Amino acid sequence: MSSTQISQPPTGAAPVNPPPQPKRHRLRTTVIFLVAVAVVAFFIWRIITANDQANKKAAQQAAAMANRAVPVQVVTVQQKQMPIYVTALGTVTPYYTVTVKARVTGELTRVNFTEGQEVKQGEELMTIDPRPYQATLDQARGQLARDQAQLHDAEAEYNRYKALYDQGVVSKEQLDTMQANFGNYQGAIKADQAAIDADALNVTYCHITSPINGRVGLRLVDPGNIITANTTNLIVVNQFQPIAVVFTVPEDQLFRIFEKMRGSKSLQAEAFDRSDTEHIASGQLLTADNQIDTTTGTNKLKAVFQNTDEVLFPNQFVNIHLILEQRPNAITVPSAAIQHGTEGDFVWVVKPDKTVAIQQVKVDLTEGTTTILDGGVSQGTSVVTDGADKLRAGMKVDARSATRNKPAQQQSESNNGMMGQ
Repeated sequence: MSSTQISQPPTGAAPVNPPPQPKRHRLRTTVIFLVAVAVVAFFIWRIITANDQANKKAAQQAAAMANRAVPVQVVTVQQKQMPIYVTALGTVTPYYTVTVKARVTGELTRVNFTEGQEVKQGEELMTIDPRPYQATLDQARGQLARDQAQLHDAEAEYNRYKALYDQGVVSKEQLDTMQANFGNYQGAIKADQAAIDADALNVTYCHITSPINGRVGLRLVDPGNIITANTTNLIVVNQFQPIAVVFTVPEDQLFRIFEKMRGSKSLQAEAFDRSDTEHIASGQLLTADNQIDTTTGTNKLKAVFQNTDEVLFPNQFVNIHLILEQRPNAITVPSAAIQHGTEGDFVWVVKPDKTVAIQQVKVDLTEGTTTILDGGVSQGTSVVTDGADKLRAGMKVDARSATRNKPAQQQSESNNGMMGQ
């Protein structure tokens, strides 16, 4: 049996050391570390460079924006005649309005108008069957004829008895009886004539006519219906030319209005649409109510418009400008141009070099969308009406003309035209 023998180092021999680490392993670690540092440094450099470029671009854009002209809308200051007026909300009402009713009872046989038609006073609108009333009229005329014959006979009897009485043949009592009989028939004749007149009037009432010049509305009853006298509404007729507008003003304004009415006797009234932007018609103040409404503290006024083109319609809501005076040579700007600051009211003025500057102004009063100034700017100066919130003093602007406010322009032209007539 064989055995494996392991040799042992001899006692007292020197120990064996492991081989040393190679130098290239340490070099590889150093290279990897340097590459990682380079990559991180590269990314940091890119981020810093990108931020610098972004900041530079933003600065360039800011500089470009600072040098770029701001678009604004401008108008020129005007010097013109300016109306001073009181505004009020009014309702258009017909100058005359009539609800037509039948004055006799009967069957409606004919309608002689078209709904919405213009009619003249006295023009026949509807017809009620006149035959029953015509028969009654003929009967009254027959009664008159009979009573006239009896009157003629009674008169002859009275004349005979009077002659006999003068001869002493008949008594006074008999003569008085004949005279009374003759008087009865005279009274009967008058009663018959009154009945004829009443029956003839009923026949006339069967022909329903327009009481005024105006326009008819929708018919309320169709032919074939039985009409009841003084009860059934048949048609409404409204007068459009002229037409009225009733409006209310606060009692505090009445003194000014009455003072102007006493002075000029007539005040001009301008009607505008519901939005108070479009001029509709011109008229004159007619009168004021004789009492103030204590619940609202207002008074009703009435203005009349010729309405030749029929632009005003009953129950239409309109804004009324009651002109109290005309102020000549007023310096005016749109109210949108007025700005408010700590030092008072001001406007942005556009200079000839297309830059803007602040100009302090003094506001006299505001009428609608137009403001009257008492100083600060002169006629022809360009002021900003839109875009003022982006402006700073000295900034360049791209000025574009804006339309003057429409109501003030139209009203001024209308007033100037009427003043020149």
